[in-house]
Amino acid sequence: MLKNYSVAVIFGGVSSENEVSVITGTMVANVLKKGGKSVLPIYVDHSGNMLAGEGLADVTLFRQREKLKGKGLYLCAMAQGGFVLFKGGKPKKTVGVECIINCCHGGYAEGGALAGAALLNKIPFASASLFESAAFMDKYYTKLVLKSLRVNVAKFAYSRDMDGAIKRAQAVGYPLIVKPATLGSSIGVVKVDDEKQLKSALETAFELDNGVLLEEYFQERRELNCAAYYSGGKAVISPCEEVCSASEILTYDDKYSGGGTRKFPVDGDCERAVQIITKRVYEALGMRGIVRFDFIAAKGKVYLSEVNTVPGSLSQYLVSNSYTDFYGVLCGVIEQAKADFEKESGKRIISTGILNNIRSNACKLK
Repeated sequence: MLKNYSVAVIFGGVSSENEVSVITGTMVANVLKKGGKSVLPIYVDHSGNMLAGEGLADVTLFRQREKLKGKGLYLCAMAQGGFVLFKGGKPKKTVGVECIINCCHGGYAEGGALAGAALLNKIPFASASLFESAAFMDKYYTKLVLKSLRVNVAKFAYSRDMDGAIKRAQAVGYPLIVKPATLGSSIGVVKVDDEKQLKSALETAFELDNGVLLEEYFQERRELNCAAYYSGGKAVISPCEEVCSASEILTYDDKYSGGGTRKFPVDGDCERAVQIITKRVYEALGMRGIVRFDFIAAKGKVYLSEVNTVPGSLSQYLVSNSYTDFYGVLCGVIEQAKADFEKESGKRIISTGILNNIRSNACKLK
């Protein structure tokens, strides 16, 4: 039965990471439900349609996503303070939500569209806000932001066309890594050793994205992750993990199909260096929500590689020791989002009165 809800959990999206997002979203919805929150799961399909219904917390429904239908499922659209639900193309009812958690990986939904929609519709948003969502969705903009904060980043180049990418690869040097600029989950990411391999990797990358990042490859390296979230008026920094792969780079299989291994704890000096940078970047940008920071340790330095504003499983394994603990973390970011919303709602909007002085025909075309 649809009603007003404590939280809407939105997942899926117009993205190659849609399936991974379903796993994250249904997990988060069920953690919140088990803890006692009233939850409205909302799935965004590959066409951008939003489907709402309490039954969508069942991950098994998505084995054939194109056939999703049935009693209790509604097409929906965001509205002031909640969502309008449709049946047969007609609005049936409006439900209120106290807060939104974004579990969409990749695409516009992670890249700021949901954050912006929530702002316009006056709904507290317990995930990364508009600026960091947009900036860190693009790996090139990520490098520019991090360099402005004087954070170490690997040597890189960026291009929106094949010829430019081949030319700029020389400045980076081989071997290097090819990354579609706005995709995550290691989709389209390839290590190349020469120009022939580069051309093949670029052909694939440009089929997936409009821009490509070329990044220095470190032969001897460690890959380290750390997460942060804002709760109770302060940034909380997680322990670090070291992610290991049998391949030359972390693959999709390593991340989601058990191909990689995780090591805890990370040695003290390295963990402290990673946590200090994580905290500095998170606080410098006034970030919100659970965010994962991906590092490479090489050549005696720590380099910040990527910032994931909607990380897989919302980094549950980094920010908590159990699903019970994770419920507490989620409640903390939800309450913080509500507090931030109330503070922002108290700001004055000034009316300049300029329209009172406009002539009646001033904006008419002749």
